[in-house]
Amino acid sequence: MPRLQLSNELEKLHNDLLKLGNMVENAILDSIKSLKNQDIKLANKVVDGDEIINSLEEEIGDKCIKLIATQQPMAIDLREICAILRLIADLERMADHAVDIAKFTIELAGEKYMKALIDIPRMADLSIEMVRKSLEAFIKKDIVLAKETWALDETVDDIYKQIYRELLTYMIEDPKKITQSTYFLFICSHIERIADYAKNVCEKVVFIQTGGYSMK
Repeated sequence: MPRLQLSNELEKLHNDLLKLGNMVENAILDSIKSLKNQDIKLANKVVDGDEIINSLEEEIGDKCIKLIATQQPMAIDLREICAILRLIADLERMADHAVDIAKFTIELAGEKYMKALIDIPRMADLSIEMVRKSLEAFIKKDIVLAKETWALDETVDDIYKQIYRELLTYMIEDPKKITQSTYFLFICSHIERIADYAKNVCEKVVFIQTGGYSMK
């Protein structure tokens, strides 16, 4: 395949990636919004929308495999297509975590939260920022942005530890709060995993450009 034509095909894949990334980002945003506002209708929307995300992920994967099988791209182009295959799987898993958060929102329907949700949305906002910036770094092949975004995970982990300690204290002091605290811990775990997948995307940026995964 002539280089220009291959570049065009890769650009189409990038557009598909941005579309998928936007859908996943919206799913995460909506899942957190539904949790904060106890909006069951919005939570159900997140759950129902997962099938569309899965279908697009499969469609992009088929395009990547077809491109590799029929055109046999070499070197950096092959690394990029292989990275896209892994990336869309990461995005699909992020969406799965958003669905799980929405399902916890549904489980908590009708319950009065033991406190206003402040740190969980803050943690989620940072994770969503990582998702957005990691995709931008991937499209632009920006190693510097990828490494800066990768480093944000430490802050996400710090917030997670803070929330964990706080919820553990609630459970010890009042057994009636154990169930709700446990749900919130699971939700935080899902948010933390979303940030981890965004880190994976950042590592793929480095892999495309260098063939390795070192973030130093």
